[in-house]
Amino acid sequence: MIERLEDILNRYNVVSEELTTPEVLNDYNKMKTLSKEQSSLEETVNKYKEYKQVLEEIAGAKEMLNDAEMAELAHQELENLEQKKEQLTKELEILLIPKDEDDDKNIIMEIRGAAGGDEANIFAGDLFDMYRRYTEKQGWHIEIMQEERSDAGGFSQISFMIKGENVYSKLKYESGAHRVQRVPVTETQGRVHTSTATVLVMPEVEEVDDDLDMSEVRIDITRASGNGGQGVNTTDSAVRLTHIPTGIIVYSQTERSQIKNKEKAFKILRARLYDLKLQQRDKEVGEERRSKIGTGDRSEKIRTYNYPQNRVTDHRIGFTVNTLDKVMQGDLEKIIEALITEDQRRKLAGE
Repeated sequence: MIERLEDILNRYNVVSEELTTPEVLNDYNKMKTLSKEQSSLEETVNKYKEYKQVLEEIAGAKEMLNDAEMAELAHQELENLEQKKEQLTKELEILLIPKDEDDDKNIIMEIRGAAGGDEANIFAGDLFDMYRRYTEKQGWHIEIMQEERSDAGGFSQISFMIKGENVYSKLKYESGAHRVQRVPVTETQGRVHTSTATVLVMPEVEEVDDDLDMSEVRIDITRASGNGGQGVNTTDSAVRLTHIPTGIIVYSQTERSQIKNKEKAFKILRARLYDLKLQQRDKEVGEERRSKIGTGDRSEKIRTYNYPQNRVTDHRIGFTVNTLDKVMQGDLEKIIEALITEDQRRKLAGE
């Protein structure tokens, strides 16, 4: 572990020095890449420096044991320092777990009403509100990419981007089927119904990072339709992209500008194609995929929101909180932290 930490510290020092050179300062892309690398190493480096400081203090406390007048104080100090060393060792082990290369990326999230008709669409809207509120609490920003509103409320489908620091690292576990148990507003007998909405989380793919062949994409420009605000049907601004090899279709009409709709549609298409690539890669490694928290497939049942009992249960890790009302207001941190902790435990155990 120490050898790896020394390598990280040395690399951090090299990157920090390179960032001060005129060559890098005059090259925006290089500076951006190195700054990103520096930022990714910083937490581990700071924790390692703290660890080294504790080792020095332990050595000093051990020397004090030879002084009769200071021995008792040294024993007490040594006990506290050993506990601190043990805690720092655990934290460093977690920091050394190989990170998902997409953890620091923005995401595109898609929510669809699934089984349950109108109630499923209403629940899809509730989930969107939950993630929107969580985004606000994190200081992130949200941008609607595509939406199909339901007449009864909510959405039959909504796609949106969440921008911020390490968004994917926290929300990547949300992909799957979310099940709600409650009395629908349309239910006259007061019976509890079960409905589902599906969530798909995809890391944003920058245009420079992908190898999309434009000759394989058909672009159709159409007139926007449905809910879209004043003047939605006055211009041919909606964009539909068809990726011919995979059959993936993306439609965007949220903007009045054809150029902006096209830009949003391509962001969604790139994310979907990247997600497809990840799924294929994970199928090839097989065993590794089974060790993950969930498969990432939007059909996998991952969570139940039980309104009568004010309970939320994540079925992948058997985690339950009895604060559904707060969760729906965006208080997702306990659930997300539990998922991250379990993921780390499995990786440390080599499962």
